[in-house]
Amino acid sequence: MKKTLIALLFCLVAMGSCSEKNTTLESDTDNTLSRNSQVEYLDSSTGHKDKTFAAQWFVNKTILQGGKQEGVELLTLDNGKLKITVIPTRGMGIFDVRMGSLRLGWDSPVKEIVHPSFVDLESRGGLGWLEGFNEWMVRCGLEFAGHPGTDEFIDNTGGTATLDLTLHGKIQNIPASDYEITVDPDPPHRIRISGTVYEKFFYGPKLKLVTEISTVPGSDTFQISDKLTNEGSFPQEFQLIYHGNYGSSILEEGAMVYAPAQSVTPMNENAAKGIDRWQIYKGPTPGFVEEVFLVEPLSDGNSSALALLTNATGDQATSVRWNVTELPYLTIWKNTAADEDGYVTGIEPATGYPFNRKVERKYGRVPRIDSGETRIFTLNFGIHQGREAVDEMIAEATQMQAAAKITMNTTPPATE
Repeated sequence: MKKTLIALLFCLVAMGSCSEKNTTLESDTDNTLSRNSQVEYLDSSTGHKDKTFAAQWFVNKTILQGGKQEGVELLTLDNGKLKITVIPTRGMGIFDVRMGSLRLGWDSPVKEIVHPSFVDLESRGGLGWLEGFNEWMVRCGLEFAGHPGTDEFIDNTGGTATLDLTLHGKIQNIPASDYEITVDPDPPHRIRISGTVYEKFFYGPKLKLVTEISTVPGSDTFQISDKLTNEGSFPQEFQLIYHGNYGSSILEEGAMVYAPAQSVTPMNENAAKGIDRWQIYKGPTPGFVEEVFLVEPLSDGNSSALALLTNATGDQATSVRWNVTELPYLTIWKNTAADEDGYVTGIEPATGYPFNRKVERKYGRVPRIDSGETRIFTLNFGIHQGREAVDEMIAEATQMQAAAKITMNTTPPATE
């Protein structure tokens, strides 16, 4: 395994194209990444003379400066076709993914990539998580995820105590303890960035999350594969939501989401009003109130589920596939508000729905992980351009749905 430090030393010593190569980070989105930050190259295809790659690639590191982003570390993996920006400082979340002019991500009102030290999760009644919310992929969890509120737990005396749960948990605001860059020795030489994030507490959870984002040089696909381990001596409840957020490039008036499902249910009364158009998106709409739909996904013979977001003209799309034995639920979050307020939709495979943990537990959607147990969660993402490629994906989703009747529930689920 090639550690990041080794890769950096190799780059400095042996690669004239990398040594002391610093450039100012640039961004063509509305989000302000940096004004004076410097880029440092960590690894690239030129450092692997023994391998033949389908495309030239590199990984660089940036330390952001100024405002609430001061000290935030970014890793950018450019596989020759895709550019993936990972944030070790924010739980190994992913800021965005780019392929030419197409971008997976969104233009949040939060313009800086906020350092966790500036985020008070308990502010505004437990909604402080939103103060740093602007990434494409946010992991929610691990001890808890979903809506803020109270829940009960067993304290160190063995008694029942009350715990205040904040929105979507802590893991996105815990910096990675370490990370490494590796390249598979065998073709097609997949490039992997893995990082370790701990959510541990004395008299509390002792969870270790090893995250991984990987791609093949020259490919338009990439993968997230995470390993969650309970390092405590007792079984531990956990929740995990892969909160993927899409705004720029694909989301627009007339965009569509295809998510083959056994059932679709509105999360609340407001969403119930829009159940008949749950797949169709409005353009930016001032005053829009979010609509959330709870999906019980269909899967194929390999337990693989699919969700697809297409633009209005059907020539750009992105897809995600995952295993329902790992992530049995899907949430579609529609927030087609004004651009200034955050025009975005969430496509969110998860271990449950985003109700408060107390509700999720009552309805059997809070899993437990045994002492010493490791669970793996893998999601595969694709970017699809051109009518032929997008039509092929739509046909796959439509055919999958045709194999089973979908139940459209018009009223929210019970929460009491």
